[in-house]
Amino acid sequence: MTLQTKKTVQALQWTGTSLKVLDQRQLPETLVYDDYNDAAGVTEAIATMRVRGAPAIGIAAAYGVALSVIQHCAENPANWQEKVAGDIAMLAKSRPTAVNLFWALAQMQALLAQPLTNPQAAFIACAEKIHADDIIANTTMGELGADLLAGVKGVMTHCNTGALATGGYGTALGVIRSATQRQPLNVYAGETRPWLQGARLTVWELAQDDIPVTLLADSAAAWLMRSGAIDWVIVGADRIAANGDTANKIGTYSLAVLAKQHGVKFMVVAPITTIDWAIENGDQIEIEQRDQSELLPACYHKEGSLVSAWNPVFDVTPAELISALVTERGVVLNPTEQGMRGLKDAI
Repeated sequence: MTLQTKKTVQALQWTGTSLKVLDQRQLPETLVYDDYNDAAGVTEAIATMRVRGAPAIGIAAAYGVALSVIQHCAENPANWQEKVAGDIAMLAKSRPTAVNLFWALAQMQALLAQPLTNPQAAFIACAEKIHADDIIANTTMGELGADLLAGVKGVMTHCNTGALATGGYGTALGVIRSATQRQPLNVYAGETRPWLQGARLTVWELAQDDIPVTLLADSAAAWLMRSGAIDWVIVGADRIAANGDTANKIGTYSLAVLAKQHGVKFMVVAPITTIDWAIENGDQIEIEQRDQSELLPACYHKEGSLVSAWNPVFDVTPAELISALVTERGVVLNPTEQGMRGLKDAI
């Protein structure tokens, strides 16, 4: 394991033979990388939220497949493709909601079907390209989103959508990064229960870039909006339906409703790979339910307990509550099915 430095905030580091994953569960107090050498380890890292954020999950999975190819080409040269296919299926089960995971695995699955003279090099190159393309997309989205924030005095963000959740720079946090380079901006971050990504990750990450930020309890968002302190809520996405309905960290939907009530605009920032064109609307998005132990104190973890917990980790924001959808291929204002089709045609 290695320690992170201020100038190299990265969720993932590829060494050529292993994947180093920053254990985000230990931030901000401890900066530790775990080293993974096979697909099983990467699967566990995703499932346990050592790595989180839809783009970062997809990138990690791609590297997981590359590690699988390295392993099985050496161990099973006669049937390595079968072993790798099994590892792809295993990685696909690590998290159900983030479409980037399945997109990245589909790229690897397509490569698996091709005749390759050097499979290890080909799969590593594919994973590295997925990683590099995400960083390029993030910086492009950052500039496009910042264009919408001219003259804005304050914004609020939810969960963590920065370099820790992506290949680098970030989606919603990338917009905030770009905007603060152009003008002074008051930035507010919600704590994001139950994992407190805002408190543990977002404010820490912004501080690494010397960007001032104010933390607030999620339940304080309505009062913040009523005060007039913010003009936009800016969030990322884990899956976007063809009509613009957006699945994101639990609490996003309530922020969108509150924003509508208070005349605050609502921006979703995500790479084009987050759009699932096969899903017509948000009702068809599978919402991950995590273990109730993440919410309940240990005293309730016993047979016959009368106390249980409901722990969805995502919700769906209807397109009609979204003011702008920012992708690296363009911006859709007030997304509708027609507007989304226009974006698809431009790809």
